[in-house]
Amino acid sequence: MSNPVLSEKSFSYLPDSLESSRTMSVNGTIAKTCLLALFLALTFAYTWYLQLSGFSDKVSILTTAGVLGGFILALIICFAPKNRFLIITTPLYAMCEGLFLGSISAMFNQYYPGIVSQAAIGTIFTLFGMFFLYKFNIVKCTDKFRMVIFNSTLAIAGIYILQLILGFFNITIPGLFSNGLVGIAFSIVVVAIASFNLIVDFDFIERFEGKVPSYFEWYGGFSLLVTIVWLYIEILNLLAKMQSRR
Repeated sequence: MSNPVLSEKSFSYLPDSLESSRTMSVNGTIAKTCLLALFLALTFAYTWYLQLSGFSDKVSILTTAGVLGGFILALIICFAPKNRFLIITTPLYAMCEGLFLGSISAMFNQYYPGIVSQAAIGTIFTLFGMFFLYKFNIVKCTDKFRMVIFNSTLAIAGIYILQLILGFFNITIPGLFSNGLVGIAFSIVVVAIASFNLIVDFDFIERFEGKVPSYFEWYGGFSLLVTIVWLYIEILNLLAKMQSRR
């Protein structure tokens, strides 16, 4: 398991009779993921517009609300009992993510015009590329593969947490977050790990098809959205590092 959102415990609830109700399907999960992406896009466009229109004070409030709201909702979605309230909490989470992503994307685009469209295209191509590799068994999601991706993701999370703590003392980990060759190489590795997380997500969702209630499709969509957002941010960061060297 790589994506911590898609842990075995998250899918541990099994109703007494799945035959009497619709169960989770891969197609249903894809549909829910697309709906969540639409919710995200709506609030993304709103804060994008506000940022480019000069409403910086309002954007700051919305961005903070998006970060805090998204964090709280993510905790609720991950650790609260999984039930039909997922149809409410997951779209709210997606909208909070959109508030945050729209504002930071607009700021990046002001410094590096066109970078957001490049990052979005890169994310979409990576998403479909990983799905192609998974679907045609070009990259097989074995137990060893899951463990490598899990440990790699954990290591990256540890580096980010360490940098967050060091940031309070105005200390930066040498090289990793700069636009030098080491910083760019680090970003490429992170983008690769985020990309391979998608394969683990696809595999886990497919393995639970028909085994849990249909409202878990919202949870599966949420988990994919978490990975896609992470991938987009890392691609955006990589492109910014590369363009800042020009």
